[in-house]
Amino acid sequence: MEIALALGGGGSRGYSHIGVIRRLEQEGYQIKAVAGTSAGGIIGCLYAAGYTPDEMEARFEKLDQTKLFGRSGNEGPSILGFSGATKLLDELLGTLTFENLRLPCAVVAVDINSAREVILNEGCVVDAVLASGAVPAVFPPQQIGEHQLVDGAVLDPVPVSVARSLAPGLPIVAVVLTPLLTQERDLLSLRFPTRIPTPIVERLFRFRLTQALNIYLQATDIGSRKLTELRLKLDQPEVIVRPDVVGIGLLDKVDVHKVVRMGEEAMDAVLPDLKQATSWSNRLRRKYFSVRQGSD
Repeated sequence: MEIALALGGGGSRGYSHIGVIRRLEQEGYQIKAVAGTSAGGIIGCLYAAGYTPDEMEARFEKLDQTKLFGRSGNEGPSILGFSGATKLLDELLGTLTFENLRLPCAVVAVDINSAREVILNEGCVVDAVLASGAVPAVFPPQQIGEHQLVDGAVLDPVPVSVARSLAPGLPIVAVVLTPLLTQERDLLSLRFPTRIPTPIVERLFRFRLTQALNIYLQATDIGSRKLTELRLKLDQPEVIVRPDVVGIGLLDKVDVHKVVRMGEEAMDAVLPDLKQATSWSNRLRRKYFSVRQGSD
């Protein structure tokens, strides 16, 4: 049973992707391609590089999540930086290119100069992952070639169409980390990493600029949720998985095991839908190939 994955963005919520992948493997599904945005891009690329769900969970559980977002001197305009995240990704992925990965894989970013979605599926994997996760104002934009890139969720929060292009004809399992619009609003806010002393954080939040940024992020979150639903209606993945990650903020320090289990539980809830989707897909593929063979 072959499928492809579209993994959505969501910061610390992204650990739930690991649980989804684990349950898919346990149920015997073969993941033939993966596309990701932001946090989904990180997990997707690690999986395509050969990391198992167990290995990813163990590695992230040992990680000091408060050291990921320090700034280096040469980073562009942003509140936080990628120095710690870059070091981690270099350790995990090294100099791997997309051509070296064991599965077709792509991540999505947005070029702020051309206002267009950019699909990154060649060249350095680490550079692409950082670009896909560069939340505007929070993290610095990333320069790749002629493109100045920010978070792919600006235009494509869950890259279903990209996953479909990587694996034509296969059912797409889309993992969505934002609540439905009809659910209670869980607005994104800028929660500073806990390594910043509390008095400093409190002082930062008294600044009008910081308060304004929080309003901006909340408004952006509303738009992102609406965009997610519109893109899902347009791209029509065969199965949608929604881990119950409401209440987890973009940069929250979390219990990795707990968030991974959320992904497992969400996948369990839609396994009947996936079984039906893969059965229907297999019938269509058999019919297609039998017709082709008959015409040859």
